[in-house]
Amino acid sequence: QVQLVDTGGGLAQAGGSLRLSCVDRMRTYSLHLMAWFRQTPGKQRELVANINVDGRTNYSDSEKGRFTVSRDNGVRTIWLQMDNLTPEDTAVYYCHAIAESAWGYEYPYWGQGTQVTVSS
Repeated sequence: QVQLVDTGGGLAQAGGSLRLSCVDRMRTYSLHLMAWFRQTPGKQRELVANINVDGRTNYSDSEKGRFTVSRDNGVRTIWLQMDNLTPEDTAVYYCHAIAESAWGYEYPYWGQGTQVTVSS
């Protein structure tokens, strides 16, 4: 199956940068669309950015120009480079992947989440 492990969160100052990583440890299913979501207390999880297998990307409006999503299919890893951080970026960030089994069925998977805290 798929086991997504998110790392790279932590504390940053406003205007600073962090880089999140997410790797699939199981290496069994084919990974299709991968994405980063984030969630703050009392709010729904929201899309930050996604990237498909051939590298096409999509960003939410508030992240355009500040965040960069990338992936390496060979090492089954997705990254999120976050620059010019603001306190509003404080959230738990989750890696997400749509994976296809050997039988052709697609399943969604989530990482465990990594906390990002930005101080003003």
